[in-house]
Amino acid sequence: MTIAVRYYTKTGNTKKLAQAVAEAVGAEALPISEPVCEPVDVLFLGNSYYAFSIDPEVRDFIRSLDKEKVGRIVNFGSAAMLNSTWKKVKAEADKVGIPMEKREFHCKGEFKGMHKGRPNAEDLKAAADFARSFPDA
Repeated sequence: MTIAVRYYTKTGNTKKLAQAVAEAVGAEALPISEPVCEPVDVLFLGNSYYAFSIDPEVRDFIRSLDKEKVGRIVNFGSAAMLNSTWKKVKAEADKVGIPMEKREFHCKGEFKGMHKGRPNAEDLKAAADFARSFPDA
């Protein structure tokens, strides 16, 4: 089973989660500026809401993916106010024909004094446990 971990972050919160996920599944956490060149069965994709949507860089990254190289996307992320980006990511994944895992991981993220210290150690452990919960990860 081959696994890749990619993330997009402006605050560093999602990077922390990506590192926890990557360590749990024996992969390297890389920013979305690093393309997925080799075939992977599972792509863990970390992102967050920015101005009520996923960042255009995340959208462009998903659109650049080759459905012949990516088996499915597993969404994870953090946000200060809004919760899941799953529907936004799925809409883009559908456009390129890559299936989305129905489950995702999300936690609060610190932003401008809100949710101070998040993601915290408990959040990182939960993200790692989530990643390990996939039988093929």
